[in-house]
Amino acid sequence: MLKFIIHYGLHFGLPLLIALVWFRHNWLKAYLIMLLTFIIDLDHLLANPIFDPNRCSINFHPLHSDFAIIVYVLLLLPKQTRLIGLGLLAHIIADSVDCLL
Repeated sequence: MLKFIIHYGLHFGLPLLIALVWFRHNWLKAYLIMLLTFIIDLDHLLANPIFDPNRCSINFHPLHSDFAIIVYVLLLLPKQTRLIGLGLLAHIIADSVDCLL
């Protein structure tokens, strides 16, 4: 249960913290854009079984791979894609912490 709380707390809390600290004037828009990056979890549909609570997503699913993470870091560079990159990396951080638990 604690793992569940930490996992989803990070998934929803980390983007909220980023939005409130660095995008104070448009925090809701920034938060919603970062939440939309959860779409990368669609790659879980390629796994068998689709959901395994003991599986580490990092380097198992294609959109959670090292190559994808490099692309997410590069998305931080242009201002136009920065929020998307931040959301994707926040998601990867949340999943990485989940792998440690």
